[in-house]
Amino acid sequence: MSGKLKVTVRVDLECSSVHIDVRGRVDERNVLAVYSLAQRANSLAPGLEVAIDLQHASVDAAVLWHLQACAVSGFLPEYADPLQAECRLTILAPEPQGERADVVLAA
Repeated sequence: MSGKLKVTVRVDLECSSVHIDVRGRVDERNVLAVYSLAQRANSLAPGLEVAIDLQHASVDAAVLWHLQACAVSGFLPEYADPLQAECRLTILAPEPQGERADVVLAA
């Protein structure tokens, strides 16, 4: 996979949610871009549910752990959000390699 991320952001103000779909390889070099998008989405309106969808991305284990820790704590890292605004963050993690249930092999 290339070092570039392909990102689609969908905002639904009626349902108070933002869905950030990330594709590509997410690692420690580019995760700040993901945090920045989450911070911008979180600043649109108070109480928005921000979902980061990594199901179609390749994510370094340490990066995934930090993203999930942010979801649990309800805050983005201070370097991404110096004001430390509360964030209703959900991480949709990729399936572990080799465990795709939707793949069927036919003989």
